[in-house]
Amino acid sequence: MNEAPEASEALLPRPPSPLAEATDGRFAEHGVRLLLKRDDLVHPELAGNKWRKLAPNLRAAVAGGYPRLATFGGAYSNHLRATAAAGRLLGLETVGIVRGDELAGRPLNESLARCAADGMRLHFVSRARYRLKADPAALPGLLEAAGADGAYVVPEGGSNALALHGCAELGRELRGACDVAAVACGTGGTLAGLSAGLGAGQRAVGVPVVGGGFLEAEIRSLQAAAFGGPAGDWSLAEGFAHGGYARVPEALEVFAADFESRHGLPVERIYVAKLLWALLALTRAGAFPRGSTVAAVVTGRP
Repeated sequence: MNEAPEASEALLPRPPSPLAEATDGRFAEHGVRLLLKRDDLVHPELAGNKWRKLAPNLRAAVAGGYPRLATFGGAYSNHLRATAAAGRLLGLETVGIVRGDELAGRPLNESLARCAADGMRLHFVSRARYRLKADPAALPGLLEAAGADGAYVVPEGGSNALALHGCAELGRELRGACDVAAVACGTGGTLAGLSAGLGAGQRAVGVPVVGGGFLEAEIRSLQAAAFGGPAGDWSLAEGFAHGGYARVPEALEVFAADFESRHGLPVERIYVAKLLWALLALTRAGAFPRGSTVAAVVTGRP
């Protein structure tokens, strides 16, 4: 399948994404300058890290003549939404394998309804069967049951070696602009690529939005696959998941709404709100030396 000219044009990015200072007394009193890397504006439909991770995989799918894309995610997955939108723009079929067979037959939430509106076929599986996606021997059967045989498979969260090279460009855009680049983490791919693209003397901090402490090994594995080994200076700031993925307790909601009113930034709750909360907590704890410039990567929009 050849990519239609109009689809190719629709998938063009608008990099580099804007970088703007967010004057905030809560950071300034600790001598920290906060910047917002507005990667939510990099593409009108595929925001932020979703575009950066998907674009190299989409090029590979089109070049390989694949008729459809298949991928994985939970009920509130931004990655599923982005893949569905990309499929619509490219004229490719999309299949989303969704964690949680209890969701089958229920009214779709806003995220999954958006996927369906963009033409994605949703296939709900049990949590036990969903875990088979990581087993190369079991994956073909999982895809066949979902009607996704012959598909180009994009992993959960879009994180693979190709995606890391796309995210490394984000790091290169921030070279010389900050001391610390911080990003929320789901599967770890954005942090793994971001840190590889940063310059000497810069470091990356990832804020996991899911508990469990599994990301460090995953990031090392991704970097080995993409770059042949460790790349860049990075660390994880654990303890800011607020109860788990897609959990937005009242305190976090209040914080996000306040940040919106202070800075005129629509704050996405599942990833970006937790990142900003963590950066303020880390600043108050003295994690960044006075005189530091911290760039928060805004990876998505509400």
